[in-house]
Amino acid sequence: MTVPSDFVEEMMEDGVMALRFSGDLSIATVDDLPERLSSYEGDAQKIDLSGVGYVDTVGAWLIYRTARDIRVEIVGAEPAVDQLIRTVGGVDPPTDVRPDPPNPILRILNDVGESTTLAIKTFAGLVGFFGAVVAAALSLMRHPGRIRWNAVIQRFDVVGVRALGIVGLMSFLIGLVIAQQGAVQLRQFGAEVFTVNLVGRLTLRELGVLMTAIMVAGRSGSAFAAQLGTMKLTEEIDAMRTIGVSPIEALVLPRVLATVIMLPLLGFYASIVAIIGGGVLSWVALDIPPATFFTRIREVVPITDVYVGLVKAPVFGAIIAVSGCYQGMQVKGNAEQVGFRTTAAVVQAIFMVIVLDAFFAVFFTWIGWS
Repeated sequence: MTVPSDFVEEMMEDGVMALRFSGDLSIATVDDLPERLSSYEGDAQKIDLSGVGYVDTVGAWLIYRTARDIRVEIVGAEPAVDQLIRTVGGVDPPTDVRPDPPNPILRILNDVGESTTLAIKTFAGLVGFFGAVVAAALSLMRHPGRIRWNAVIQRFDVVGVRALGIVGLMSFLIGLVIAQQGAVQLRQFGAEVFTVNLVGRLTLRELGVLMTAIMVAGRSGSAFAAQLGTMKLTEEIDAMRTIGVSPIEALVLPRVLATVIMLPLLGFYASIVAIIGGGVLSWVALDIPPATFFTRIREVVPITDVYVGLVKAPVFGAIIAVSGCYQGMQVKGNAEQVGFRTTAAVVQAIFMVIVLDAFFAVFFTWIGWS
C-alpha cells in the first residue's frame, strides 16, 4: 500500500500485521488519503490508533470506513476518539441491499395473525368503552341535573336536521332504482303490479334504515371521531379531567343520545321518501296512479315491517355513535392518527351495522315478523 508515511503504515505488532495511523486526521490534513485507503488490499488484521492526535468527524469516518471495509477491529484509540468513531458509525447501520424475499405463506399468516389480534383488541376496547358509556348514563339518570341538554339539542341539529337533504335524496333515488329493477324483472312474468310490494316491504323493513345508518356512519360517525381526536391531541380532554369534568358525560353521551334518538326518525323519513320515489317511477313507467300505489302499500305492507325498522334503528345509532367516539378517544401521538381513527370509525361502524342487520333478519324471522 502506498500512503503518506506520516498518516498510516503497515507494521508488525506482536506478530500481527497492523495498519497504524499517526498524526492529526482532519479535513485539512487527510489530502488524498481516503482514495488511497479505499483501494487498500493489504493483510492488516487490526487498526492501531495509538499514534493519532487530533481527529475530527472526517477523520473518524475515514477510520470507521476502513475498519468496516477490511473487517478488522480498532485498538489504541483515546476515549474521545473512540466515542467519535462510534457516533459516526451509528449513522451508517448495515443494510441488506437485496434482502431475501419472505416466505409468502409466512407473510400471509403473519398478516392474518396481526389483523386478528388487532380485531380482538379493538372489540375488547369497544366493549369496555360501551360499558363506561352505560355506567355514565346510569349515573346521569340518578342525577338528571348534570345532563347537558344544550349539547344534546345541538347534536340533534347536526345528526338529524342537517342530514335530511342528503338522506332524502339518497332514499328517493334508491326507491326509483328498486322500482325500476323490480319492474324489469317482474315484467317477464306479467307481475309488474308486485313492484308495489317490493318497494314497500324492502324500504320499510331493510333498506330505509340500513342505508340511513350507513349514511350517518359516514357523515356523523366520522365527525365524532375527528372532533374527539382533535380534542385529544390538543389536550382539551385532559384539561376537562383535570377540572373534574367527565369527558364521557360531557362529550360522548350527548352524541350517543342524539344519534340513538335521531336515527329512528331519519330511518322512517328515508323509508317514506323511498316509497315516494318508487311511487313516482311506478306512475311514470307502469301507469300505476299514486292513489292506487299508496292504497296498495297499505294493503301489502304489514305493520310489523315498520316495527322492525324502528327497533333496529336505535341499536344502529348506538353502534355508530359509540364506535365514532371510541376511535376518537384512542387518538394519540400526531395528527395522522386523526385520519386513521376516523377511517377506522366509519369502517367499524358500517361493518357492525351490517352484521347486526343480518342477526336482526334471522331473529325477526324466528319470532314470526317475516
